[in-house]
Amino acid sequence: MKIDVHAHVLPMRWPELRERYGYGGFIRLVHAGDPGSVGGPHGDVPFGCAHMMRDDHFFRAVEPNLWDSAARVADCDRHGVDVQVLSTVPVMFSYWAKPEDTLDLARLLNDDIADRLVHHPRRFAGLGTLPMQAPDLAAKEAARCREIGLCGVEVGSHIEGWNLDDPRFDEVWAACAENDLAVFVHPWDMMGMDRMPNHWLPWLVGMPPESSLAICSLIMGGVMDRFPTLRFVFAHGGGSFHGTLGRIDHGHHVRPDLCQTHTERKPSDYLRRFWVDTLVHDEDMLRLIVRRMGADRVCLGTDYPFPLGELEPGALVEGADFDPMTKETLLSGAALQAFGLHRAQFETQASVAHTERIGAAAAPLDRARWPGDLGDD
Repeated sequence: MKIDVHAHVLPMRWPELRERYGYGGFIRLVHAGDPGSVGGPHGDVPFGCAHMMRDDHFFRAVEPNLWDSAARVADCDRHGVDVQVLSTVPVMFSYWAKPEDTLDLARLLNDDIADRLVHHPRRFAGLGTLPMQAPDLAAKEAARCREIGLCGVEVGSHIEGWNLDDPRFDEVWAACAENDLAVFVHPWDMMGMDRMPNHWLPWLVGMPPESSLAICSLIMGGVMDRFPTLRFVFAHGGGSFHGTLGRIDHGHHVRPDLCQTHTERKPSDYLRRFWVDTLVHDEDMLRLIVRRMGADRVCLGTDYPFPLGELEPGALVEGADFDPMTKETLLSGAALQAFGLHRAQFETQASVAHTERIGAAAAPLDRARWPGDLGDD
């Protein structure tokens, strides 16, 4: 079985937010045939496709598989992906907007994902987005996410300059823990973007430290101690965290006055307390992460449908010389545990055939339990 935990989705259409809220800055989709789809600075919108625009400024060209569930399922079938865990595109977070407007937009996006689960219950699971700049509203929307069938939430690596260990967010983490929601942390609004105007550097260079910052904040800020049952999952293999973990641990030892203000455990002691995805594009790095964390803490993730993702889902895992059970764990078992899912809900003849094809005799790590302390594997 293959479960892709990092797959973005948007509705095909949503209200014109500038008109709905009375101010700009929001993303809209311009489809072929819409006003403004012809003769723009980035050319005409191709038939069947769309341009993501921030007000009147081009952001990204996108294809129908971003919103069309049928096209998405066809892609999954083509690549042997059994399940996608759907989440919005981070540019939609809108943490900068008025809280009541971000909540309104979050409900629109969350309801769209929930509706896809109704129509494709064996192919999709879903994550909600929250108005994190207003923790009281975010906590209430987190509870609603569980009510409408979502298994977790997606949050940015920071919230308008506040790191994720800021005490104001404890209300949100408590709501997620109470409602058994996983928290998928995605880098966004990268640090130093004003110094990276060229070469796609914000995505190539800026994203990895954003994830490391989020991991270190949640560990050193004591969030993982205060909420021991909360399941955090980090995109892009945890970014630069694993490449700099030795330095981070060393700092913990030599400057306890700065690094041990909320926890005395060194950061590497927490490697069994969270999950990352496999989206590292490098077999050596994937091996390092699996060796450190265990395969059951590493979930298949592709960043579908965007070009910086893994374009052949699972190819990195399946091409490595991991043993069959390790491959099965990376491709599905870890995701089942991280997101509180049950394999039987998604099992099909195709997923059974894939398990048999890679030589894994049994399905590992259905959601039986969650480790209660740092020493429990």
